[in-house]
Amino acid sequence: MCVVLRILLLLACIGTWAQEAPRLKAVKAARLVDPGKGTVLLRPVILVEGSTVKAVGSDLPIPEGAEVLDLGTATLLPGLIDLHVHITGQAGDFWDHQFRRSPIDAAVLSHVYARRTLEAGFTTIRQAGASEYIDVALQKAIDRGDVVGPRIQPAGLPIGATGGHGDLTGMSPYLRFEGFSNIADGPDAIRKLVRQNVKYGAEVIKMIAGAGVLSEEDSVGAAQYSQAEMNVLVEEAHRWGRKVLAHAHGTEAIKGSILAGVDSVEHASLIDDEGLRLAKARGTVLVMDIYNDDYILAEYAKHNYPKKIIDKERQIGRLQRENFRKALLAGAKLGFGTDAGVYPHGWNARQFATMVAYGMTPMQAIQSATTTAAELMGWTGKVGEVVPGAFADLVAVAGDPLKDVTELQKPTFVMKGGAVILQKL
Repeated sequence: MCVVLRILLLLACIGTWAQEAPRLKAVKAARLVDPGKGTVLLRPVILVEGSTVKAVGSDLPIPEGAEVLDLGTATLLPGLIDLHVHITGQAGDFWDHQFRRSPIDAAVLSHVYARRTLEAGFTTIRQAGASEYIDVALQKAIDRGDVVGPRIQPAGLPIGATGGHGDLTGMSPYLRFEGFSNIADGPDAIRKLVRQNVKYGAEVIKMIAGAGVLSEEDSVGAAQYSQAEMNVLVEEAHRWGRKVLAHAHGTEAIKGSILAGVDSVEHASLIDDEGLRLAKARGTVLVMDIYNDDYILAEYAKHNYPKKIIDKERQIGRLQRENFRKALLAGAKLGFGTDAGVYPHGWNARQFATMVAYGMTPMQAIQSATTTAAELMGWTGKVGEVVPGAFADLVAVAGDPLKDVTELQKPTFVMKGGAVILQKL
């Protein structure tokens, strides 16, 4: 009897080992865009073991027993990265969103937007702030496999000043909204809120350094934190090993953020020559969302947004695009960030064509959403490249995006961590 039991236990263990051993996958296509080298590999074969890339090569031999995913004449790229996403919401009726929906509504819908983003080929995102730490909860749900979505680097509460872009303005002082407050004034309050964000799961810290477009304060660009306050925020975030992204449209807010040591400036709409010199000298990445002006001007009046907000967009949208061109010519680092949520999630790739229209080559635009983005996030070697040891995050398109960058708007295949998310015949 003991011998029989031992044999049965041995067979059970062998069965368990067989189930746990990841099956090798071999992904084939006509081309692989390599943004790290700025080249194209012909007839690539990518061997995927479990969630990571095992080997990459042209006409690489495929081991016996591997599952072959032959994409024919398609072009493969690393999974794309969007550095500025609002995954917990999406533009809709202004008054409904402001006063008839709660963070619970945002939490219920966020997984829908996450799936759309992933199916659009964006396997990694940096979430630019969310109420009630919804982005952290969504990240955990995705990582557990409870819902489908991209890898998320969450920011938690976006830290801003009283009456600023992150604070409701123009409302009665007797109107109260319950929940975690993202408002901090003065060095001590700012330090505490940075620490609170870290405690509750923020992996990057967002500072609202200046005024904004989609809020009702008068200015679109005025600084809303003093230099001393910005310095403290960045110092405290870096102390805890967190990078800082700064929302800043206006010239002084941009330069103050760079001098404080932020890792990236978001929007950077009114950056001047001095700001460009500072950004280049300090290696600060500019994340300029230059597509969404089209959507805001076309649709936001239909969404009942106040005229003041739409007028601010008219004031700043085209200037931002011209300053994007100047930043490119100046040699500043430019990362791919779209502000998705301001327009429908899943449309992220529409920004590539705008970047090319304002001076980038298709390869440069792709690099901004892969290697540059991965470096800014601190995830080089894990995302943004198809190299051994990296996550097996892949996207394929039918044509050649280096000839027509709009191909990136129509992915035919998406893989995240070795799992096929989308495959169109």
